[in-house]
Amino acid sequence: MRIFIAFDGSFEAFDISADETVEAVKLMIKDYFHIPLSEDKQGRRYLELMYAGAALKDSWSLADVGISFSSTLKCFVKEEDMPTLCVFNAVTKETISITEAISLLGTKVSHLRTLVAGRCGFPVSVFCLRTPEGVEMYDCNTLADYRTSFGSMLRLDVWDGWKEFLMGCLLGQTLKVQRYLSKEGPVLKYQRRVALYIAAVYGHMELTEWALKQGARPHEAVGAHPYRAWCQEGLHADVAKCPVHAAVEAGQLLVLKAFVRCSVLGLACRDPGGHTPLALACKHQQRDCALYLLSKLWSTVSFLKVSLPMRLYIKIKHWVLRAQSRSLHKRHFGGAKMAGARVGDTVMVDGFTKPKMTSKSWWKTGKQTSPCHTGGQLPPLGEQNAHRKSVRPLAASQLPPREQGLKLPPLAEAQGLSGLQRRLPPKREKMSVTAGKKASPLLRNTYLPQVPLPAGSRVAYWHPKLYYATPRADFELRSSFAPYSEHSGKTPRENAVYCLTVASAFKEKRWLQQLEIARALAKKSISNLTTQGGLIASENPLKIVL
Repeated sequence: MRIFIAFDGSFEAFDISADETVEAVKLMIKDYFHIPLSEDKQGRRYLELMYAGAALKDSWSLADVGISFSSTLKCFVKEEDMPTLCVFNAVTKETISITEAISLLGTKVSHLRTLVAGRCGFPVSVFCLRTPEGVEMYDCNTLADYRTSFGSMLRLDVWDGWKEFLMGCLLGQTLKVQRYLSKEGPVLKYQRRVALYIAAVYGHMELTEWALKQGARPHEAVGAHPYRAWCQEGLHADVAKCPVHAAVEAGQLLVLKAFVRCSVLGLACRDPGGHTPLALACKHQQRDCALYLLSKLWSTVSFLKVSLPMRLYIKIKHWVLRAQSRSLHKRHFGGAKMAGARVGDTVMVDGFTKPKMTSKSWWKTGKQTSPCHTGGQLPPLGEQNAHRKSVRPLAASQLPPREQGLKLPPLAEAQGLSGLQRRLPPKREKMSVTAGKKASPLLRNTYLPQVPLPAGSRVAYWHPKLYYATPRADFELRSSFAPYSEHSGKTPRENAVYCLTVASAFKEKRWLQQLEIARALAKKSISNLTTQGGLIASENPLKIVL
């Protein structure tokens, strides 16, 4: 069988067998074009074959994926750098790869936390880093002090009881954020600032508007957790970062406009490095944000008889707000405003108090009920029965006015109406798959977003089985994959959907052709099981190619 390989501007023909694997074809291409490949601790250089928009795996044969005579495959040389460090996020269960130079291992932990905060979107005061042995890493020490080597896996832990709250912030789910707020006043204010910061990074407008209504301000620093407010000198420098800085760095123009509408003071607030939002937009090459900030800074604020430049107006407003804050503090406390913790506040001393940043869930911290469900408790069952016996039914004149006006239809009319409803044919209800509505059990398919359906199908309506053009396709795929499910622990239907998901990566193929590829992959896996007597321990099953 002759196929064609497109590589680096050249177009060459190769005569190979249809049963050849992709790995064998790669070796032929490597020898023919004299391509140097390598793999070491720093990274690897390898070949990748593309067909119909999907990357081919080494274990596949050409016939499995529908490669026929005179097909064209694209070949690329890819270089993959091995990460210097890996950080496991305990909130999202994902691994963050740090690909900076190996000189990072000689820097301080504070620099690494800045890089991690930029990757995960959390403020630095929300999380801490731990070694593989579980030792907490402090900002003042270097990575070499903790014997951190190349490729080490660190762990990111957050405050106990904050996992659900932070997941709600990452997903922009305002109701979930409200449910897991703290009952402590200082911690509640801090959580609102954290929610506004994360919403600015990911562009969640609904969560942004809610946090602004709750009193969080975009030009105010997120700050440190109230339990660590006493140690201002040892805190990370990025605790002074504001939500407006996060919005500019992430290029969230809509969130930035909402911040400026809330307060123009965000136009001139500076980050820990002394950069204004306009300077940050230019530094991170956020063109739209830079143009918007520039137009606002050069605008004027008009009053009844005077107009002021925006820069002068911001300075005047800063002076007025600072004076109001000082006078209000003197009125209530009788002295100058002091930073840090007060008598009676909870404090956390590094290395002495019990750690409170171990990523425990809300329910494991002893908070069995959320603030949103702090209603009155019901009396015991015996008291309820006694109270029910002692209470007599009220007369119609003693009922509230709202209940007096409520009249039910006579019994005969109700029976006639119900009989009429029984005689009418039942209406065909439309089954919805949109979020927030109750969908039919037939449509509750977790694999539905992964497997593409043909263009003529309608997911939201139920059709009889004979409606589909190929009624036996799914049955044959499930029946052919049934033996594999015994070894993989999946049902035949789940494995059939799994094969369809793998075949859906061939986007340039039609849906029926993708179905044939999935059927071929299923049969190939069955033949491997029958010839080898099951899956070998070292053999990896098929993986989804994205």
